[in-house]
Amino acid sequence: MVIKITPQQAKRVNALLRKLCANYDGGNCLLLDDGEPCVCVQSISKYGLYCNYFKNAVLPTDERLYAEVMKPSGGKRCVLCHQPFAPRAKNQRYCPACAAKQKRLKATERQRRKRASASRF
Repeated sequence: MVIKITPQQAKRVNALLRKLCANYDGGNCLLLDDGEPCVCVQSISKYGLYCNYFKNAVLPTDERLYAEVMKPSGGKRCVLCHQPFAPRAKNQRYCPACAAKQKRLKATERQRRKRASASRF
């Protein structure tokens, strides 16, 4: 099954491919190599994701791109930054970066309320 991508996503996919793919060797694919060098199919494609190894092993390292490409209907947008992300739970509201910030803010507010109630007595 081919997953369609936009030209902007294709640029990000190719950059990720050159940087992190273990089977990419100077434009050739080591998985397809049977004695003769074979061109990496994913590096020459502009409109879709064709390599299963790339989809399963390399693409999940970039969470935003993974959310845009793999989960267009099931993906969500962060309440704070409005960036798409792949939720790990059905009630998740924030992307991982904003979740850490929000957790810190909630903890600060909780401690402020706790100290205010303790000082009244």
